[in-house]
Amino acid sequence: MQRAKDTFYMTVRDRIASLNPDRTVLLRGLLRPGVLVEENELAVEPQPLDVFCLRWGAVSLNNQEARPLATMRCEFHYSTAGNAGNGGMDRGRLMAAMDAELAAAINNAPQNIVKTDYAEATGPVAMRTRIFWGDVVFGALTVVGEQLRKVATVDVFSYQEAGER
Repeated sequence: MQRAKDTFYMTVRDRIASLNPDRTVLLRGLLRPGVLVEENELAVEPQPLDVFCLRWGAVSLNNQEARPLATMRCEFHYSTAGNAGNGGMDRGRLMAAMDAELAAAINNAPQNIVKTDYAEATGPVAMRTRIFWGDVVFGALTVVGEQLRKVATVDVFSYQEAGER
């Protein structure tokens, strides 16, 4: 399942970066595209603003077929307080822009891609199967102090290949 998770993250990260090159985050001195995988980062309190934080949730495995199908729930947690120069009065517009970027990255492009093993020392290696996913489902907008927060979910599917766990 790790290969499918890595492939989905890299796909979404690259699509978000191409849609909005200015959506970045500075972590440990490195400027990166503004999509983080929670399980791959050091604990950060609080979560950075104006960044998509990907969190893997429920996983199920259907072993009834010749090739098991994994279903994984992916959550995107994101928030904004608006721009300081605008006194935060643009936070609704910034949240709408993040919603649009996520929808475009998930729904408007092909919703499948070749599964890739990114753990190889020689570089990424394409696998024999593809991962695919459904449309993004946006949760309710919440207000916490000066911040607007949202959680969006996507179900990601992947057939297990020989040797995968």
